Amino acid sequence: MPKSTPCVFPWSSVWLASLATLVVQSVLSSSYSSSSSSTYQGSAAGGKRPGFMERTLVLLDVNTRSPIRVLNDNFLSLQLDPSIIKDGWLDFLSSKRLVTMARGLSPAFLRFGGKRTDFLQFNNQKNLAKFRGPGPDYYLKNYEDDIVRSDIALDKQKGCKLANHPDIMLELQREKAATTQLVLLKEQLSNIYSNITITEPNAYRSMVGRAVNSTQLAQDYTKLRTLLQSVRYYHRAHLYGPNAGRPRKNAILLLDGFMKNAGSVVDAVTWQHYYMDGRVNKVEDFLKTRLLDTLTEQITKVTKVVNTHSPGKKVWLGGLGPAWAGGISNLSDTYAAGFLWVNTLGMAAMQGIDVVLRHSFFDYGYTHLVDQHFNPLPDYWFSLVFKRLVGPRVLAVRVAGLQRRPQPGRVIRDKLRIYAHCTSYYNHNYVRGSITIYIINLHRSRKKIKLAGTLRNKTVHQYLLQPYGTDGLRAKHVQLNGERLLMSDNETFPELKPKTLRAGRTIAMPPMTIGFYVIKNINAYACRR
Repeated sequence: MPKSTPCVFPWSSVWLASLATLVVQSVLSSSYSSSSSSTYQGSAAGGKRPGFMERTLVLLDVNTRSPIRVLNDNFLSLQLDPSIIKDGWLDFLSSKRLVTMARGLSPAFLRFGGKRTDFLQFNNQKNLAKFRGPGPDYYLKNYEDDIVRSDIALDKQKGCKLANHPDIMLELQREKAATTQLVLLKEQLSNIYSNITITEPNAYRSMVGRAVNSTQLAQDYTKLRTLLQSVRYYHRAHLYGPNAGRPRKNAILLLDGFMKNAGSVVDAVTWQHYYMDGRVNKVEDFLKTRLLDTLTEQITKVTKVVNTHSPGKKVWLGGLGPAWAGGISNLSDTYAAGFLWVNTLGMAAMQGIDVVLRHSFFDYGYTHLVDQHFNPLPDYWFSLVFKRLVGPRVLAVRVAGLQRRPQPGRVIRDKLRIYAHCTSYYNHNYVRGSITIYIINLHRSRKKIKLAGTLRNKTVHQYLLQPYGTDGLRAKHVQLNGERLLMSDNETFPELKPKTLRAGRTIAMPPMTIGFYVIKNINAYACRR
């Protein structure tokens, strides 16, 4: 993938003067790239007195002239695993509470897929006489008696109509979800799966002992495209694939062969990334910068293959979660996992990934956004705030601060991660031209960030997300600016109230927290269009 060319900023004298004040006990080291991530490392250099780096002021500015990336409006999207079909889990989607939470993350794509797709069998031989002929209803109704026992009725004029379930129904659904989760986790651990009656070669070899090579996969996608184009209702349907695994040797070979033979067939190239397996049991593992940076390395590998065969082809992260094998109880479903999730969104946006599909919205295990009791987990709240505040236009960030020199052979990895976008146009609380900055502080100390240059002396709205309760990073509840986030009822979100920081005030990021900051009334040229 060609390296991006650094942008040139029209630095003001105010910025330069602010920068000069940092040259006190060391030479100022600043770096800039056309990415939207900062390159600031806040660990103390050897020989400095205790607390020196803790008091370091970080100067932050953003290029407001033009975006470095423009992403899909549905950048943050969702995935449902086919396991929800098993034992009637699809019924749960009629819950008002689940529909409300899904609506909170719109607009979004919804991918129905996962490893259990390989064990779905289609059966369209049922009740053929009662249908008039080919068409979408013809195929859908063949399965509704088996798997669609939901109360959701789609109406083109009025949207979703939901059955008015009494409270006892919600409790019964929760009990059934908890029981079903145990069954699905047993299958996951034993690696023995039962078939479900609807057929993706992802992890196919490890589960059934057979492999699909890139040539066969390319032929299958080409055939599928031909079939879709032959049906009037589907001739404009989009096709995405091949949903390759993490880009290691075999997956890269599969992707390369697929792109060579069928790169023009798909509308976007999809692949998956999971950070760790279910054997991890320490919260500290979620804070390792080396782990966070694996995504950048893998995006680079994937985009290199894609651009070799189909330059400019959109790339989607078609399956993303903190861990595979169902996740890790009391870790991948806690506040700690949010560092991986929010950093993923920032890194993927910065590197031009068009869509990120989160696995999973509602599912068994511990990697989902909503638990089996239909309560939002920390990653859901991070996603909701992201959707409300962050738009598809990605902006370049410049950070300046005191930075130690790396030792020979050692890489300095960022513990303070800063990303910037135009504020979402769907948020009517902010006018076009506003900017949203989101910051991840992995340090064990507070960090101070001073807005400089074009951001100087602007009013800021703070949305600081911290763990709620005594469990620290293992908390399953989140507070926003000191107030616990809870659904008011099955159809009402809590109000996301910002804290106003007066113009010129320094942003103080508590240790190991995540914050979103909207720069109001900046009238950024890149965000006005």
